[in-house]
Amino acid sequence: MEPFATENGGLAVNHRICSALLLAIAAPLAAEVDLDAVDAWREANGTDILRGFAELLAIPNTPAHPEGLRRTAEWARDELAARGAAAELLEWPGAPPLVWARLTAPGATRTLGVYVHYDGQPVDPPSWTHPPFEPVLYTASMEAGGRPRPFPERNETIDPNWYIYARSAGDDKAPIPAMLAALDALKAQGTAPTVNLVFLFEGEEERGSTHLGQFFEEYRDRLDVDLWLICDGPVHQSRRPQLVFGVRGYSGIDLTVYGAERYLHSGHYGNWAPNPAWMLAELLATMRDDDGNVLIESFYDSVEMLSPRDREAVLAVPGAEKSLQQELGLVRTEGGGASLIERIMVPSLNIRGMASATVGPTARNIVPRIAEASLDVRLVKGNNADEQLDLIEAHIRKQGYTIVREDPDHATRLAHPKLIKVVRRPGYPAVRTSIDAPVAAPIIEAADRAAGESVILMPTLGGSLPLYLFTEQLGDPIVVVPIANHDDNQHAPDENMRIGNLWYGIRLFAAIFATED
Repeated sequence: MEPFATENGGLAVNHRICSALLLAIAAPLAAEVDLDAVDAWREANGTDILRGFAELLAIPNTPAHPEGLRRTAEWARDELAARGAAAELLEWPGAPPLVWARLTAPGATRTLGVYVHYDGQPVDPPSWTHPPFEPVLYTASMEAGGRPRPFPERNETIDPNWYIYARSAGDDKAPIPAMLAALDALKAQGTAPTVNLVFLFEGEEERGSTHLGQFFEEYRDRLDVDLWLICDGPVHQSRRPQLVFGVRGYSGIDLTVYGAERYLHSGHYGNWAPNPAWMLAELLATMRDDDGNVLIESFYDSVEMLSPRDREAVLAVPGAEKSLQQELGLVRTEGGGASLIERIMVPSLNIRGMASATVGPTARNIVPRIAEASLDVRLVKGNNADEQLDLIEAHIRKQGYTIVREDPDHATRLAHPKLIKVVRRPGYPAVRTSIDAPVAAPIIEAADRAAGESVILMPTLGGSLPLYLFTEQLGDPIVVVPIANHDDNQHAPDENMRIGNLWYGIRLFAAIFATED
């Protein structure tokens, strides 16, 4: 097993104590599957695993490649069927197929659902070092000075610190070959899964899982599980493995402030005609203080308090802030010295983009016509997406603005001194499973054994996923099971997967699949 670096041994000990207490009172616990045998099988078959992963990564899987999305789904279905699962594609008009499969374990009394999304973010090929759907193996990360190298030949030693570069290498194709290899490794040692497994691979998560709720309604009878494993996301920034028990929700709002109906010469009209760029900047500045705290009235009021067990988990998370600041080139952070995990436990308001006229070589001496900003709102347990946007709109009105939903006509412009168009984007709530839920105990124990240490237990992830569909529509708890490296360039050019993290994923799924009552 390739170990993960540990940056805070004291907190790790604290977590081990808490985890041990939890496991002492919770049942069931995981069986002692031979993970050394899993490692030995993986070492003997590593070349085939990497080549299979590369084959999957070579299939385009963005909205611009609908035929590639179907080919990806068919690849996953066929691989699951080859391992004895009842597997098929579930269809819905206008949506990529949903891969569904069931692997029944004789005598099992529990069923785990395993969710992965096989679609990826759009790509801008010129911004990539290599074409995004031509996987390239590197001797280390590009940032660490790695160089391209051929994929290994059979029986060649594979360095766990190699990186494979391609779109969706980290988000989110990697769990698929990892769990397929885990099934193969168990079979090779004569061990079958001891829990029933329902696999669900979605093809439009990166577009907001638009049709997932409809799939759930149509195929509810095929989705009866005790717990969903959401196989997505990276390990902790300290490079230690983690389990995540919730995700933040999401909502967003787009703002457009209006000036004159045409561009104006800044010499002739500057300081007389209102400048919408200044107006928007001043409005946004009223929404947060210099330390990143949101100043909008009641913005934090609906936050649901953490349980005592969840608060213990927050305190046990190792501090990676110093190394992150060094890595990211940040001399300061927001929150008055609060840790990263503390900051993602509260709702956030972020400017994800601003625009007004042009800058740099194409800038002109003008007063802009409009200024625009796009904001995202990350929600925590207790927040309602629409209510948070209502609070933002109420704040905007308090600053003297009249809100419109469409671009104003001439008469509307003349009737109101401060006009702003507000477009609300759909949102969804946060989700959180209690860390001390009995159904999660065998997953924690299995992950600890796979990692060779106590994994970090995170009450929530900083990112957002529409997991409320699992908890509200299906009524099932969730645990997020990340395997990707934290520096995988998720959603960005040169996305990647560290090979050692893929190896960890194989151990992890083997341990989880071989749990017993």
